[in-house]
Amino acid sequence: MRVYLDNSATTRLDDEVLKEMIPYFSDVYGNASSLHAFGREALAAVDKSRETIASLLGANPNEIYFTSGGTESDNWALKGAAQAYGKYGKHIITTAIEHPAMMETCHKLEKDGFDVTYIGVNSDGLVDPEEIKKAVRDDTILVSVMFANNEMGAIQPIGEIGRFCRKEGILFHTDAVQAAGTIKINVKELNIDMLSLSAHKFHGPKGMGLLYLRNGVKIEKLIAGGHQERGNRAGTTNTPGIVGMAKALEIAVRDMEKNNEHMRKLRDYFIDRVEKEIPYCHLNGGREHRLVNNANFSFDYIEGESILMVLDLNGIAVSSGSACSSGSLEPSHVILATGASMEQAHSSIRFSLGKETTKEEIDYTIETLKAAVEKLRSWSPLFKQTEGESHYV
Repeated sequence: MRVYLDNSATTRLDDEVLKEMIPYFSDVYGNASSLHAFGREALAAVDKSRETIASLLGANPNEIYFTSGGTESDNWALKGAAQAYGKYGKHIITTAIEHPAMMETCHKLEKDGFDVTYIGVNSDGLVDPEEIKKAVRDDTILVSVMFANNEMGAIQPIGEIGRFCRKEGILFHTDAVQAAGTIKINVKELNIDMLSLSAHKFHGPKGMGLLYLRNGVKIEKLIAGGHQERGNRAGTTNTPGIVGMAKALEIAVRDMEKNNEHMRKLRDYFIDRVEKEIPYCHLNGGREHRLVNNANFSFDYIEGESILMVLDLNGIAVSSGSACSSGSLEPSHVILATGASMEQAHSSIRFSLGKETTKEEIDYTIETLKAAVEKLRSWSPLFKQTEGESHYV
């Protein structure tokens, strides 16, 4: 059996989305920036998609800027805001559990003379809005808090943070890459100034994303060149990708309630069985305020990569930490931020379900996981198996 439980890394392109995209690879292939009929036909599809996405996010069409994905959007939001508003202050507030696209950009800004405050989280992976309020200074120009964490699925209090920032006149950005498709997002109601999305997280095409930029907020360009995206983001318009992202978001919002119910039921079943049937494991993050498809566990006395490889040999795809940092040997900074030990961070595995995940797949994964953990622990010098009972040594 082949089981895909790495939907937080990427999702399968939806059949409806592929069908919607195909004509724009071959039949409607004009450059959307061209003035002739071929170009105007492509532009019409882009404009329609922009309107669709805007309506689904509670935004205006002219506030949607298409990018190559969440990483570019995060970079653009932070660097663009820093360059545009740096004359008013050099202080930025973010959290200790952000995606590498955010963390690395913040580190770069620190080298450029900005001061970045990294707010910690509690054991459930949640940020306390009061800590953000306390961290604000006279020179604070930007607050950036991810909507939902990519590793342990903690959903942050974005509405409260947004209201505070708007009241204080501080720019507020959120990386909503993991939230889109499973959480209702209305940028106006949440007082969001900038928001990053990536299509492949909700069954859209890879290499396609967007930055929502509220009217009135002016940030510097990240990519210079042509006059695409109303002169703010250069590069040939990816018409098929844009059409696909709009369709994928439309489907995700349309089917959100049904899909969420399905994934939440399987997630809870998975968590309950793992906690009951596998000793010395820890659920990273709380049960409440958690993405419906996320279960992140640490398994004592085993390296996460070892579990991942055994599961992979049995046809099960999971992740040890973020897919964007899986090539690193460093322990998860997200798990460490919750107060977990270095050993627990090294032994963490993320299981991320999808709308197509079945109970049979979950049962197969649990049985395979149980066998893998038992086998790997039997080789551990810190752990031994005696008469079916687990003992520390």
